[in-house]
Amino acid sequence: MEVIWMLLICCIFGIIIISHSNDFVEAKSLSKVEDLEIEKRLRTINKPAVKIIKSIDGERYGCVDFFKQPAFDHPSMKNHTYHYKMRPIWKGMRERKTNNTNFGYLWENGVGCPIGTVPIQRVTKEDLLRLDSFGDNHKPRGSWNYTTDDSNSNNQKHFAVARTVGSDKRFNGATMDLCLTAPKVRLNQYSASRLHIQIGNDFLQTGFTVNPTLYKDSKPRTFVYTKSGEKSCYNSYCDVGMILVRQDIPLGMALSPVSVRGARTTHYGVFGLIKDQINGNWWLQFGNAAEEIGFWPSSRFHQSSGNLVEWGGEVYSASLPSPQMGFGYFVDGQMRYDAYIKRISVIDGFNKIDRKVAYTEKFVDDTRGYQVIDKYNIPGYSILGHIMFYGGPGNL
Repeated sequence: MEVIWMLLICCIFGIIIISHSNDFVEAKSLSKVEDLEIEKRLRTINKPAVKIIKSIDGERYGCVDFFKQPAFDHPSMKNHTYHYKMRPIWKGMRERKTNNTNFGYLWENGVGCPIGTVPIQRVTKEDLLRLDSFGDNHKPRGSWNYTTDDSNSNNQKHFAVARTVGSDKRFNGATMDLCLTAPKVRLNQYSASRLHIQIGNDFLQTGFTVNPTLYKDSKPRTFVYTKSGEKSCYNSYCDVGMILVRQDIPLGMALSPVSVRGARTTHYGVFGLIKDQINGNWWLQFGNAAEEIGFWPSSRFHQSSGNLVEWGGEVYSASLPSPQMGFGYFVDGQMRYDAYIKRISVIDGFNKIDRKVAYTEKFVDDTRGYQVIDKYNIPGYSILGHIMFYGGPGNL
């Protein structure tokens, strides 16, 4: 009888959500209003699909009509002229090595979604509740509001980055070649390696993250994160998220192979955030061929260009100690043993490519757990361009 009474209470006052502290689960009530909001978000993400397909790692994606993906729910999209064949009207940061690269190998069906649709990962109510249980501290952000060598033992965020100096500059894009690593994290943590462009009070991030809360495993996976106005979200989880244009490249794909510390060969991924010179839309580019994955309309942001850029690691932990970053070791400036970001580049406010980026500073909020080496001119290694090494064991 007691069990039935408890079930009735849950039905009347809401449902149970979880929060995490030291890897334990704590129950909290969710009001009816909050429950309705979760259901609304689920309808935004899980749009009716032409078909459901699986990635080679087993994740379920809905093949959603291009015009019905979550980003088209945004109020600014009522009179848009976008279409799935759109591409930026600019040559880009690097020459294409191939055209129309096929990424069908990422899917069980060997193809991906039908033309005219895009792959949107299916999520459950439990997925959203788990992500929400950490609150705002879990959300990605830039390092500029943090101080160096912060000894606050309760700090849940840590950074090891190279970043541009001064907010008076203007940036219309940035790229990086990012070493792929698989830092160890616990269930209530994440460790991300990313490119961050600050656009006034808004920002964009892309790179890879090891985030069991978001992806339910410990593999390094691609992500984008958007903050626009009062809204922010990963991937396509809300209407300010990115508009996908490819039917065969999913957000959240697992990256492999990953680099092994000390091995003779390292593996890296190429990421870029580039603003279209004609209409101001921001584009995500991925891979050596600079494949355009999707874009954000210029109307999403209150400022036309970026004013700050940073490259490097960002970690979060709901409870102590903090997780690894990079390979999980302090750095000494060797590509074979350190996580790195090479060929750091920006496009300035005049749409000129700057591959030197000589106006950066390194920032680490707590050197007891993480380190950065930032160099833009290494004798004998000019092909690497501007390179930084970063990482650490954490344990803060």
